[in-house]
Amino acid sequence: MNEVSLEEAYAKYADELVHYATLLVPRSAAADVVADMFADLLSDPDGAWSTARNTEAYLFGAVANRARMYHRHTERRRHREERVAAADRRTGDVEVTVPRDLVLDAFDELSVQQRAVTYLTYWQDLSVAQVAEILGVRDGTVRRQLARARARLRGALS
Repeated sequence: MNEVSLEEAYAKYADELVHYATLLVPRSAAADVVADMFADLLSDPDGAWSTARNTEAYLFGAVANRARMYHRHTERRRHREERVAAADRRTGDVEVTVPRDLVLDAFDELSVQQRAVTYLTYWQDLSVAQVAEILGVRDGTVRRQLARARARLRGALS
């Protein structure tokens, strides 16, 4: 059992963990990586943290895992942007700017679950499985709600 509370661990190791994170992710993201890691630990106080034997090693490992997640999300976002740019080049599409109010109004027309899955998927860059776990639904439900949300948004914005 871990004898150090998360608050004590944060006070003792946060600065060192941020410094470590700057070696793993861009400097601008290092503090966020550490904060997200501690937030995850706080959200599950009876998780693996509670049984960690070596507090420092556990925290450094958790920061490394969070850094890998950061890079994975960044890479996914880059690939999505490249696919859109490639499609635009192939079709010769001209970028159309949709007024922000129109987008927000269209988003407001979605159901709560459609808004949730859209936000978690596109703004938080989570996978279908992660969104399903967060919302407590099946993967197929997330996919179906995303498809419906995209169709409604496409209709409202076209």
